[in-house]
Amino acid sequence: MPTHQLEQQIVAVKPITVPTTGRGIDLQVKVTAPASGENLPLIVFSHGNAWSMDGYEPLVDQWAAAGFVVVQPTHLDSRRNGIGFDDPRFGTIWRVRIADLHSVLDNLDDILARAGGLDGRIDRSRIAAVGHSWGGQTVGTLLGARVFDAEGQPGEDFSHPAVKAGVVIAATGTGDTLTPFALEHLSFMKPDYSTMTGLALVVAGGKDQSAMSTRGPDWFTDAYHLSPTPKSLLTIADGEHTLGGIAGEKVAETTDEDPVRVALVADAVASYLLDAFDLDGAAWGSLRDRAAASEGLYSIDSK
Repeated sequence: MPTHQLEQQIVAVKPITVPTTGRGIDLQVKVTAPASGENLPLIVFSHGNAWSMDGYEPLVDQWAAAGFVVVQPTHLDSRRNGIGFDDPRFGTIWRVRIADLHSVLDNLDDILARAGGLDGRIDRSRIAAVGHSWGGQTVGTLLGARVFDAEGQPGEDFSHPAVKAGVVIAATGTGDTLTPFALEHLSFMKPDYSTMTGLALVVAGGKDQSAMSTRGPDWFTDAYHLSPTPKSLLTIADGEHTLGGIAGEKVAETTDEDPVRVALVADAVASYLLDAFDLDGAAWGSLRDRAAASEGLYSIDSK
């Protein structure tokens, strides 16, 4: 599978400040979009821990070139905000992340108007949420997943009616096998996927061994196996947590650098969402058909 050059010209606008409360630091977003086109589908993207709206260009640029408007917030845990694991605010950042995505969705018209008049170019019936790692768990809540509390009871419903489909990439598995560090600092990593009813693609790496769980790479497939239908699962056999470097080229976290793998993730997300939104089913169908002939590079399951 070849790596990509952009198929069409794209534009990006940043920063755009989004109204929100109880955060202490302004919520800012970046908007990336095709330079032309109407009735465009839209992706709200939630980054992994410590990243920002400036990451994940290998994915975002390809999605924009494929016809999506992409809105990327900088969450409070971004390294540029200096809030580490030992900061007393860290324990509630998972809730702030969810609130960030709700604020973006609730203020889309204003955000897009300030991004060069994009408010007149999107299709509001075709909005997706996509996230990687912690962002994957964050997006899962917008699709209906909940978080178990200390007593093992599922928490409140954070789903958002504007989100019609989603993609969770390398998302947290169930929390009964968290390491002592994760239990102390990341106790919210206890998702309840039984209520994640939204249409979704789960993306997992076959060699993604988390330092937060005593389980193996199958931990990252819980969002598929434990959630209701309809769901699809893309497993990338040799993928580790950054799946070849989806957060950016030459970044420190990338332990399995592979542009082909990154291109596969970008293609799969765009193809899946175009199919989910009844815009183009050919690319997703082709990706599924090629899975058997991929020489073990990836597999796709659906239920």
